[in-house]
Amino acid sequence: MTVFVRFAPSPTGYLHIGNLRPALFNWLFAQRHGGRFLLRYDDTDRDRSKAGYAEAIAEDLAWIGIRPDAVARQSDRISHYDAAADLLRDSGVLYPCYETADELERMRKRRMGRGQPPVYGREAMRLSAEDRARLEADGARPHWRFRLPNFVDDPLQPVRTEVHWDDVVRGRQTVDLASLSDPVLIREDGTYLYTFCSVVDDGEMGITHVLRGDDHVTNTGVQIAILEALGHAIPAFGHFNLLTTIDGEGLSKRTGALSLRSLREDGLEPMAVASLAVLTGLSGSIEAMPDLKALEARLDFDHVSASSSKFDPAELERLNAELVHAMPYEVAADRLRALGVSDDAAEAFWAAVRRNCGRVRDAPTWRDIVFGRSVEAPTWSEDDLAFVRQAFDLLPDGPWDSGTWRMWTERVKAATGRKGRALFMPLRLALTGLEHGPELADLLPLIGAERAVSRRP
Repeated sequence: MTVFVRFAPSPTGYLHIGNLRPALFNWLFAQRHGGRFLLRYDDTDRDRSKAGYAEAIAEDLAWIGIRPDAVARQSDRISHYDAAADLLRDSGVLYPCYETADELERMRKRRMGRGQPPVYGREAMRLSAEDRARLEADGARPHWRFRLPNFVDDPLQPVRTEVHWDDVVRGRQTVDLASLSDPVLIREDGTYLYTFCSVVDDGEMGITHVLRGDDHVTNTGVQIAILEALGHAIPAFGHFNLLTTIDGEGLSKRTGALSLRSLREDGLEPMAVASLAVLTGLSGSIEAMPDLKALEARLDFDHVSASSSKFDPAELERLNAELVHAMPYEVAADRLRALGVSDDAAEAFWAAVRRNCGRVRDAPTWRDIVFGRSVEAPTWSEDDLAFVRQAFDLLPDGPWDSGTWRMWTERVKAATGRKGRALFMPLRLALTGLEHGPELADLLPLIGAERAVSRRP
């Protein structure tokens, strides 16, 4: 069996880091097992689904490194849902209901008041053909529910009916269909709900593993029943914990919070985002993985926490810095070139400054300090000014290399008696205008004798 998984986002907004978690869990699972990954747009909501969002989803996934083996759109498959709905109607398990939202709420409250579970009582199944005709003549339009197989002889007398599956992530799971309402599959306007489209697609497309957030655990019992009614094979199901912010809040595409697009525009590395999305809530430390292959090796469903995974967005800064500090010049070269860092000294420059960059785009700040004609001069004390001027008179002759800084400071130390911070800080301030920065042993050869001498106060 070839593993075939799917990621089915709704193109109603930009993907956020919480959406990335199921995308990566599916992608990495498929890669590990030599399987295939389907990007399937849940775009049957005509009002909210936008082509621009679908394009953005594909771009964001590609930025992370996820490239689908196939792409499908539910809006192209309406005829498949029509045929499946007809099959269920002919089987007698899809039935029309006419209650309004207000009526359903009143019915729910009455059941709760009688100490009964607040599930739909299948009142519409008591309607005769004449009752239905009269309601429709009065303008009522039905929504359609799937009759769960949770009874023996009389559907109006449900009994405990357990559905079991061995969850890929959570182990043995059980859902009692008698505790659930018959799900609405078709709205009054004739449009299909996600649950129905998803089941039809999974069955017809041969999805082998449905890996998704644990907010769908209860839905799985219902979807297994629908799959069986349609005659489809049952895929393996796996449910993992969802990402929430540090205060327990869920993420929403509608708010745009922590969208992949905004994170990319903010200069974050894709693997910083991917590492946080996957490793939060897994055992072990959250580290910046260098690539998706390394992240795949870390993903172990046996080590996924059972509770929601709270993450701190500030962790992205740490992970991003880890990646940038270790980034080879070959990886950064194109971006550095776009930022104006592209001369013969670019590789040595990147090696010198990368550990002082939280993002690659921070490099131009150091370019201006290293290769600029001047730096912002500090306000010198009389003693420090005299010291720095004497130190600059002791600069070694060229050419300069990685040993020049040590040679110079040893010479200055011997001549002035200064050491430690009193020796090094005034020199750093004179050369860079800053109290902190890359190792001056690496910067000094890049600054060069001519620029260094021009910075003598």
